[in-house]
Amino acid sequence: MPMAPTDLKQLRDHGFDTVIDVRSPAEFAEDHLPGAINLPVLDDAERARVGTIYKQDSPFRARKIGAALVFKNAARHIEGPLADRAGGWQPLVYCWRGGQRSGSMAWMLREIGWRADTIDGGYKTYRRLVTGMLYDAPLDLRLVQLGGYTGTAKTDLLAVLKRRGVQVIDLEGLARHRGSLLGARPGGQPSQKAFESALAQDILQLDPARPVVVEAESSKIGELILPPSLWAAMKDAPWIEVEAPIEARTAYLVDAYADILADADRLRAKLAPLRRHRGHALVDDWNDRIARGDKPGLVESLMRDHYDPAYATAMRAQAPRIMARIAARSLDQSALDSVAGEIEAALDRMETAPRA
Repeated sequence: MPMAPTDLKQLRDHGFDTVIDVRSPAEFAEDHLPGAINLPVLDDAERARVGTIYKQDSPFRARKIGAALVFKNAARHIEGPLADRAGGWQPLVYCWRGGQRSGSMAWMLREIGWRADTIDGGYKTYRRLVTGMLYDAPLDLRLVQLGGYTGTAKTDLLAVLKRRGVQVIDLEGLARHRGSLLGARPGGQPSQKAFESALAQDILQLDPARPVVVEAESSKIGELILPPSLWAAMKDAPWIEVEAPIEARTAYLVDAYADILADADRLRAKLAPLRRHRGHALVDDWNDRIARGDKPGLVESLMRDHYDPAYATAMRAQAPRIMARIAARSLDQSALDSVAGEIEAALDRMETAPRA
């Protein structure tokens, strides 16, 4: 019988040896079940061809051509990546909606002698469970937002806290973006669906009885939108505010943003839209600093004249409940360890407080 999961934990703890996504490479690239491998029984071009025949010519002809392609590709996978699987191997196979593609592949694997099964509803079932967690129900998490002006090393602090055993969600890591105008990372961002899949998997690992630290963000990180259940929980969460001198923040950002600071043309292009908000004179000054290679001066001016005013405006609008303010004299590793210890102490006090 096909597996019929009712929550994400059932899918996470499926018990199969391998999860096989038989959808096309493009479908797989957009999103897939965590840990799945892609063994497409129709590639992108074949899927488009069969779909066109189905809509414009004949469903029967499309199924016949599709079946030939599916079994040809399945045979190639059996001779290739599956050739070394032993007799007791148990694969879980899925496609878009748990239909012909996964059914055909699973049938062939069972005929060989492997104990293959499918997911009832396929990827659509998985996606429904993800959206149920992130869109439809409140998150049962004790979130704490880690706030502070740009350059206070909040992302690095999350990593230090995680090493100390504190529960964290690294949203910028999941989104592959540093969460600011200059925050794009090489390789670009995942799809919205893939971001939500990774986020859901992180949430599944958390103990809802203990605090979870998340970096203070806007409702978007780059082009990705924070799902409504998470955003609602973040807006309701108390804050821990990290403070650091602008000299320390400048040194930190010159290092953290070294990739984009080294690309003058890209940097100018990123800053050009700010003429409307910050004025021509300031942007011209930034461009002059870029031309001179004055990276510290540029970064400090960006903070004083753009990032810090924007953060202050957002803080006035949000008026968060700040449960602790922690000052860092510098942002080197020793200082971050010290700040993380103070954050952990603040969280310990939160854990002992009664939950509302």
